[in-house]
Amino acid sequence: MKNVNILIVGVGGQGTLLASRVLGALASIEGKDCKLSEVHGMSQRGGSVVTHVRIGDNVLSPVITEGEADYILAFEKLEALRWCHYLRKDGTILINDQEIMPMPVITGNAEYPQGIYEVLDGLGKRYVKIDGLGLSGKAGSTKAVNVVMIGALTRLIGVSEESGLQAVERCVPQKLLEINRKAYNFGYHDTEEA
Repeated sequence: MKNVNILIVGVGGQGTLLASRVLGALASIEGKDCKLSEVHGMSQRGGSVVTHVRIGDNVLSPVITEGEADYILAFEKLEALRWCHYLRKDGTILINDQEIMPMPVITGNAEYPQGIYEVLDGLGKRYVKIDGLGLSGKAGSTKAVNVVMIGALTRLIGVSEESGLQAVERCVPQKLLEINRKAYNFGYHDTEEA
């Protein structure tokens, strides 16, 4: 596994924190140092949640600065757009192709932005669309979108399927293990290359 900076973005309840813990376990399995920084925000109310994950030989700071992320793992489309300025020039955003309405949209004070992929194209951002909701449902639970996304990411960063599954197994409760194994495998095998 190479040195890598990963920004995980989503909304409360999507499992960004579990995803960061899986990546921390993966770093340990691969013999790498890992620093995490979790920003919860209004996560209890469906607000933005951001986690910085830095993996390397000797990581000194947990914080990823703007333009430094090798990958952004976006569990929701608007969050991909909101945080895309953190992506380095040759980086990739993995986007769960799902829309979760923020509170201003729900209350009628705003509209959900249209044309998010077109905006990202205009900004020159490289991205991969992933049907995380569909693949996690196929695995047995739509709550496993985060593990589908981890599966896709680990393939892109050159991690073996075995190491990724071992990391998932370390972090997921036993009763949910089979669903999450399937979700990881779908993410690893059934998503596009960047």
